[in-house]
Amino acid sequence: MTYDMIKSCFQQVRSRTDFIPEYALVLGSGLGDFADQIQVEGELSYREIKGFPVSTAPGHEGKYIYGMLDGHKVICMKGRVHLYEGYTPEQVVLPIRVMRMMGAQKLILTNSSGAVSDRLTTGDFMLITDHISAFVRNPLIGPNMDAFGGRFTDLSKPYDEALCEAARKAAKDQGILLKEGVYLQLTGPSYESLAEDRMFRLMGVDAVGMSTVAEVIAARHAGMRVCALSYVSAVAADLEGEVANEQGVLDSAVRSVGDLGKLIRGILVNSSNIRD
Repeated sequence: MTYDMIKSCFQQVRSRTDFIPEYALVLGSGLGDFADQIQVEGELSYREIKGFPVSTAPGHEGKYIYGMLDGHKVICMKGRVHLYEGYTPEQVVLPIRVMRMMGAQKLILTNSSGAVSDRLTTGDFMLITDHISAFVRNPLIGPNMDAFGGRFTDLSKPYDEALCEAARKAAKDQGILLKEGVYLQLTGPSYESLAEDRMFRLMGVDAVGMSTVAEVIAARHAGMRVCALSYVSAVAADLEGEVANEQGVLDSAVRSVGDLGKLIRGILVNSSNIRD
């Protein structure tokens, strides 16, 4: 993946719209219906952009939606792409880089995850305060793209404290229990083994999933402020004795869209005074 390829995708988007977003949103598995809350100005299927990765996973429609949300200009990924679909890390983060080139300064990521900590249960929302990325290939490997950022990216504080505080306030104002924790990205598509769950727990991991961390790395490399919300749609089998399955994960996530929308909209309201 070269900078010229990313620029080509951006130029194709620009040929369709001059929209300049303030916020970029990524909607995870089963969470796409939140996009219905946006006052839509336009849509663009990933399939319409030559060289763009296309979503194939269930629950990921695969298109950009852009418009207004509570007075803010937002572009939303209704569905993301994953490593387990056969894409490289560079392809997975291409949509994030395109949104950055469009002008987005703040990124709100969402995902569905599986809890490995007994502090979490199905139905919880977790604010991701840190992550572990050692189990997936870093998307910044290879020639550095100087147009986005420097060769070495500091990830000691990947999640923007001001945006995280905006999320905490949104949860408090809406009466939504928002837990906090460490998230670990795996490649998938298989769910983790019991031994892996025990290992992750010993490492201090609270929830695991198959997305997000690579996107955070690319966003931080490009200077974006980042906030990430995880919806716990399953719990490790050795904690609850239930085996995770694809349909159960999607069904659980769909039920969370109402509260997820309240959290996202609250973040927009509470972060209006943040300036880069």
